[in-house]
Amino acid sequence: MATTRDTNTGSVPAPSPAPDGAPGAPGAPTGRATVPASRRGTGPAAGPRDADGATGAGRAFAWLLVVTGAAGVLAAWVITLDKFRLLEDPHYTPGCSLNPVVSCGSVMKSAQATVFGFPNPMLGLVTYGMVVAVGAGLLAGARHRRWFWLGLQAGTLFGVGFCAWLAQQSLYVINALCLWCCLAWVATAVMFWAVTAYNVGRGHLPAPRGVRRFFGEFPWIPPVLHLGVVGMLVLTRWWDFWTG
Repeated sequence: MATTRDTNTGSVPAPSPAPDGAPGAPGAPTGRATVPASRRGTGPAAGPRDADGATGAGRAFAWLLVVTGAAGVLAAWVITLDKFRLLEDPHYTPGCSLNPVVSCGSVMKSAQATVFGFPNPMLGLVTYGMVVAVGAGLLAGARHRRWFWLGLQAGTLFGVGFCAWLAQQSLYVINALCLWCCLAWVATAVMFWAVTAYNVGRGHLPAPRGVRRFFGEFPWIPPVLHLGVVGMLVLTRWWDFWTG
């Protein structure tokens, strides 16, 4: 921007303001897409939102998905191997069959173990593996649109609902527990509530301000309560056995 010296006074006049729309002018575009603050959301894993609505996640949330997904894969893998051994030898006793209550073999031989026409852990190998892949992608900087996060929410909702049904069947119909199944229940519950807290905080799931604030400040309370209820049900179901 050029300036001229006043030959009469020797002073240098102030530069004239840049015209509207020029770089540096008030309200001029900066070359970076911005999103209104009302659409950015809040929460423990909140980050900047792209102009197309895509969002990433913090490393803590990404690692949580990797760890819980890996725990689910491990549980599903071990159960699948034991299921194959049971098919080869009906008298095979899995290593986690410790007593009449903690009896993985009883659970694996039940009708509930093949509710979709194939062993349940085979479904877990695929779905938990997908969660690990999502977490790894987030660690690498991946960003996803709202439909992706809602799809992940729906998947974890199905998972936690299915695990709740399996827990009810194990406690009150099969009358036995599978330790590897319990690991999958815990991983799925933690995963579901973490995804829910993220989606509520980022605005992908509509929720009142109080709910958003709760998940932002106390995201650990729902999974603790969830697992506490399951633990109390297991404890009271076989109270005489545990205390005998």
